[in-house]
Amino acid sequence: MATIATPVFEKSSDSLSSVDQRIGIHSDSRLRQPLSTNPFNVNIENVVASANLHQNIDLESVAKTFPAARYKPDQFPGLIHHLRKPDVSVLVFRTGKLVIAGAKSEAKARRAVLRLVEELKASGLVILGKPDMTITNIVASADLRHPVDLEDIARNLQGTIYEPDQFPGLIYRSKDLKEVILIFASGKLVCTGATSEDNVPRAIKRLHEELVDRHLIITDPRDQL
Repeated sequence: MATIATPVFEKSSDSLSSVDQRIGIHSDSRLRQPLSTNPFNVNIENVVASANLHQNIDLESVAKTFPAARYKPDQFPGLIHHLRKPDVSVLVFRTGKLVIAGAKSEAKARRAVLRLVEELKASGLVILGKPDMTITNIVASADLRHPVDLEDIARNLQGTIYEPDQFPGLIYRSKDLKEVILIFASGKLVCTGATSEDNVPRAIKRLHEELVDRHLIITDPRDQL
């Protein structure tokens, strides 16, 4: 799966508002746009990212500094640290590698890395370089706003897997897109595998066009984009 490397800002002297502007935290607002500009009600549910501090981290020291962090090396090699602002969980490994989960946008995932670096510095750890970050997976929900016949879609649309005895949704994998979309009979969707927020509505729109072209969804002309 392709990944997109994105820089993470590190200056701890910046206020959160200035950091928000620099890393695009305002992008969350587009997820709350009216139906006319977000016709499929796309919402980012989880952004997973990896990052690298490019140095070894003494996890024992970090665990002592952050009592709420979970570190049981006999069970798992990483330290689990939960941030409140943003509300994100970070796995910290001795190699300096990080895994960020639970962010509601790419910007908040970057901000989580920044926040972690600030907290590590405040605890007395020296962070030598600038961390980088790569978005590895974005999970989003969406809605076609029309019920669909999953058996009909499975028969007429390539790249589908539908086994209702095992899972109530249909799995759609387009050969032209890296995203995977779960389709439910209600018209609700779950899109996973994206590495950019912009790719999510694009994948949903592509699916919608495929369904309409094959007469697998009946739409009101007023709903057309």
